[in-house]
Amino acid sequence: MLEMGKPRLRGGVTYPVPTPPVLNPPRLSLPAGEIRAHLLPSKACRLRTPGSLSTNPQPLPPPLPKKILTRTQSLPTRRTLHPSSIQVQPPRRPFLGSHSVDKSQAAVGPACLPAELTFGLADAPLGLSLRDLHSPEAVHTALAARQLQGLRTIYARLRARLMGGHPGPCHPGHSFRLLDSSPCAESGDALYYRVVRAHEDAWHILVAKVPKPGADVPHPWGLELQASLSPHFNLQGLCGLVPEGTLPGAPWRGAVALAAEVPERTVAQWLAEACTQPPEEFVWAVALLLLQLSAALKFLEAWGAALVELRPENLLLVAPRGCATTGPPRLLLTDFGRVCLQPPGPPGSPGPHAPQLGSFLRALLSLAAPSTTPLAAGLELLAAQLTRLRPSASRTRGALQALLWGPGPELRGRGAPLGPWLRALGPWLRVRRGLLVLRLAERAAGGEAPSLEDWLCCEYLAEATESSMGQALALLWD
Repeated sequence: MLEMGKPRLRGGVTYPVPTPPVLNPPRLSLPAGEIRAHLLPSKACRLRTPGSLSTNPQPLPPPLPKKILTRTQSLPTRRTLHPSSIQVQPPRRPFLGSHSVDKSQAAVGPACLPAELTFGLADAPLGLSLRDLHSPEAVHTALAARQLQGLRTIYARLRARLMGGHPGPCHPGHSFRLLDSSPCAESGDALYYRVVRAHEDAWHILVAKVPKPGADVPHPWGLELQASLSPHFNLQGLCGLVPEGTLPGAPWRGAVALAAEVPERTVAQWLAEACTQPPEEFVWAVALLLLQLSAALKFLEAWGAALVELRPENLLLVAPRGCATTGPPRLLLTDFGRVCLQPPGPPGSPGPHAPQLGSFLRALLSLAAPSTTPLAAGLELLAAQLTRLRPSASRTRGALQALLWGPGPELRGRGAPLGPWLRALGPWLRVRRGLLVLRLAERAAGGEAPSLEDWLCCEYLAEATESSMGQALALLWD
């Protein structure tokens, strides 16, 4: 049996070396400073000085045959260390590629294998031990966790890109300049003019929200709520007020509010053009807009507020930042003058926005030619459920996500028991996450910019659980 002897140093890592059994005659005892001499490929054996031999001189062993060392991710060759210059260093991460070893390394190799494999992911190890590699369940669990972590990272980066560049509130040192004498957009109760806000070397393009003459007096509580909200992707954000007289030649009087996002048109104007698209494309675009609207209403319901009247002419569309030019626009809810206090009820209580969303959805679907796609059928069913069951905006949003990106009714056949149906949601979710990460990676490798739809899909799969998907499908098909 081999006994573990004095450790040898190889590339800064201490490896235990077996002590051979005592034979006759005894082997050479080399000092620590010349341990690596035999690794040099050009000299298989070098003569020692008399001072380097043990006290019992023995004849030198025959020279070793020359061998070519493969240096694919091999340990680097360094200068010979002297005992006085040896320093203890922390262990390095194992090299997982092929590297050359000598016979002493091969003899003790199994005892030196890493206890945990990193697969080159230095920032996020899989946490798999060697024993776990023989368990398919452990491997699948580790990969699913890594996919979810990657998906959440992609979602956060896309969110930072879409929400980046927010101008923040106004300060006394800011200066303003009117860009256009005519409005860039017109909603049901306001005109929007582009304004440049500058401070030192920083500047932002904002819009002045000018109320139309004769418009309804907005509710002050809703305006206070709008001014106090943190930035939200589907809610119009306010930056402050432009005092009267700040902009010479402005076609309005009095102080007006400044909004952060520059609108392009309203949902009512978009519908006049989009309804001429093919039915399948129009239905998909309607679902994406309604999904963003339900996200804004969900935020209001969480704050104990409700929109009294939902009007398409007060829903603005904005080009999202940092995205492909083609794709769905960003929807902004701006009608805070019609927002009132609505304390949230107990869990399961009727949603305050469900009847309006149901009527709005049916009106949108009536504008296009009938479609036989599963999405169109699902939206028709959702419109009926909104009127009958009155779900919250959160449940409505979950149902729209399931209609857009799955799972569909194929996971549960008519009359199938509930248990197997729910058990299929977990595997479906893990597979869907993995496929989305692969698709985004392929598109990024091809130089394609992500779209707003990519971010919305990432948001869904990063947040979804088996319970939330089960509630969404129950709303649609139960």
